[in-house]
Amino acid sequence: MSTLTYEEQKALVFRGLFLLGFITIVEVVIALFAKGHLIHGVKFSEGFGHYLYMLLMIAFSLFKAYFIIFKFMHMEHEVKGLALTVLLPTTLLIWAIIAFFQEGNSWGERRNQIKEKNEEIIKPTPVGKPQGFYYIPGREAARLG
Repeated sequence: MSTLTYEEQKALVFRGLFLLGFITIVEVVIALFAKGHLIHGVKFSEGFGHYLYMLLMIAFSLFKAYFIIFKFMHMEHEVKGLALTVLLPTTLLIWAIIAFFQEGNSWGERRNQIKEKNEEIIKPTPVGKPQGFYYIPGREAARLG
């Protein structure tokens, strides 16, 4: 690791901040364009344009994460084992995000099932005529009706 003067370190930090800021601005412009806010009628909600939009957003985000970890956290100057102790839990975080999306989708599907079940009309049983099984302790179950 080479030693840098204060001015050189300051210049590196500002270069990094400007790079991250520029990439963030590019991400925002791409998102506004893809959602149809910059040019009305142009919207990438499905098909190749949607996948390209998502791929670009993921790529920019991964680059920013790489840049922050390796430059600002100084992992580029560390031994490989220490760098892996930071990067491997990051892969677990990515797995957790995917798992949460799957779980949320499952909850969403069940929510619709519950809504349908709540709206279902149930035929009431006649009053005074119990139906089903009942249990009296010490005796066998008896059938009603």
